Amino acid sequence: MRRPKRDTALSHRKVTRRGLIVGAGQAGFLGLLAWRMRYLQVDQADQFRLLAEENRIKIRLIPPARGQIYDRNGLIIAENVPSYRITMERDEAGDVDRVIERLSRLVTLDPDEVKRAREEMLRTRLHPVTIADRVSWEELSRVAVNAPALPGVRPEVGLSRRYPMNDEYAHVVGYVGPVSDYDLERIEAPDQLLLIPRFQIGKVGLENQREDILRGTAGTKRVEQNAAGRVMRELDRREGQAGRDLQITTDSALQSYIHARLEGESAAAVVLDCETGDVLASVSTPGFDSNLFVRGISVADYNALLENKYRPLPNKSVQGIYPPGSTFKMVTALAALEAGISVPDDTVYCPGYLEVSDRKFHCWKRAGHGNVDLARSLRESCDVYYYEMALRTGIEKISEMARRLGLGVQHDLPMTGVATGLVPDKQWKRETRNTDWVIGDSVNASIGQGYVLTSPMQLAVMTARLATGRSVTPRLIKSIDGVETPTGHGEDMGLNENNLRTIRRAMYDVSNNRRGTAYGSRIVAEGMRMAGKTGTSQVRNITAAERAQGVRRNSDLPWERRDHALFVDFAPHDNPRYAVAVVIEHGGGGSSAAAPVARDITLQALYGEDPPLEAYPSKDRARIRAQQKRLREARPDYSKDASDRA
Repeated sequence: MRRPKRDTALSHRKVTRRGLIVGAGQAGFLGLLAWRMRYLQVDQADQFRLLAEENRIKIRLIPPARGQIYDRNGLIIAENVPSYRITMERDEAGDVDRVIERLSRLVTLDPDEVKRAREEMLRTRLHPVTIADRVSWEELSRVAVNAPALPGVRPEVGLSRRYPMNDEYAHVVGYVGPVSDYDLERIEAPDQLLLIPRFQIGKVGLENQREDILRGTAGTKRVEQNAAGRVMRELDRREGQAGRDLQITTDSALQSYIHARLEGESAAAVVLDCETGDVLASVSTPGFDSNLFVRGISVADYNALLENKYRPLPNKSVQGIYPPGSTFKMVTALAALEAGISVPDDTVYCPGYLEVSDRKFHCWKRAGHGNVDLARSLRESCDVYYYEMALRTGIEKISEMARRLGLGVQHDLPMTGVATGLVPDKQWKRETRNTDWVIGDSVNASIGQGYVLTSPMQLAVMTARLATGRSVTPRLIKSIDGVETPTGHGEDMGLNENNLRTIRRAMYDVSNNRRGTAYGSRIVAEGMRMAGKTGTSQVRNITAAERAQGVRRNSDLPWERRDHALFVDFAPHDNPRYAVAVVIEHGGGGSSAAAPVARDITLQALYGEDPPLEAYPSKDRARIRAQQKRLREARPDYSKDASDRA
């Protein structure tokens, strides 16, 4: 039966309405899809292009070359040398264990190094990790040939720090080492360079103190890698800026001589240029090989350094603080003169002791010196004279003079742990000991005992200031990238020149008068004679029990209980060029142990080479000839031009 026309028309209208609804839905969906595609491909094109580039292209930091360090004559003392190493990137390697196993067939791997590398790979995915350092050229070549079988592994040539003079500059220059967690914690805004595994920074000494100058800035390179993560090519490179070179004020020939001269001692010596304040030598013995720390010192080697009773790790020239003993007597004498409390001709009677508050303070010469004036008190090192000067002058004026002369002051030097020392006064004792200053404290301080503590560097500064009357300041960095730094010439201290001249004449007599305590270590060459002062700082008294066991002299005690030996001098006495300070730990007497060493160092500085035998007293010449021969054989030859040496 045929459907009526009206029903057919109605059906057509329904189909058309349904079709429109479906069509509209489809059109809307297609429009939304088109809009989304436009959004992704047009509006967000840059973002997704960047993400794609990040997957395909890696940006890596290029460590800069560290600045090199030279001595005053251009001799290199810290340099960069090529170092072959093998690195691995975790993302590229895939199965790290399998790759390491393959690599071990080609190169000898240290288990500790592998363990450290695994830990570093867990911490970072941004940088390759060194898995074998300082490999040979043959090992590097084997890895390069087998590169297809070692995904993520790359042979590289980098730079490593080397110290050609080994232990002679260990305390001055210091050493570099890998960045530690402690380093990252103490640096406020760590450079991205520091996050590179095994990146090395200065740990101690000049390397640490001038890290900002020596490190340089990183470069970058863009590399393209495939879907498997293997680097295909380097797209471009932007070189960083190398660290700046430093020239320091030390003279390596003198540094080496002093190091050899102090061999076998726990000692320190400092030589200053009286005109510029340049530190010509700063030696602490025994030393250690800085290169051991760069390579990664073994536990056995490090324990050997820690257990050495002579303490090779601290820099005794600036970190070591000692009672200055009689080398402090110039401070007490000058304080009394400047205060108008005494004049050079005033005498004090020395019966061998001074009784203060029912206590006897003894002179080193138990029989006493009799009547002594300032000149004789310094020449023969009478203690009682200075006891009396301390009672008259007071500790405040003595302490003030000590600081003016550079004691109890932290000098601004780029070295680790520069000590302030201690110049005590009444306020210091109240604040630190919660007790009042007593007269006996002043008596002890007057001869550099009691609470007084100084470093060899401070003693050298004191001597240079006495010699010149200027506030000579020690300088270690001579130039940065060839640009000279200001000298430590210093201004006039405003001290009475007549008083200074009196002190200098008395110091001259210490070394050149037959009754002087350092006459046996004098310089006899005309125009080279020195003015100096001996010192012996007491470590402890000989007890009654020890005396009962037969201990009579300091030399009868075990080494670690003996007195320290000190000597300071400047030369030539009439035109000071160099100031010298020597401290020999537990050396005994300053006149017997420290003065001969200081005399030899002073002559070496004056002549610039082994001085003629005629500069020494005739009785010493045979011994000096043998000593010079031994020391020449023990130290490097720095007689060549700096250009040839470099």
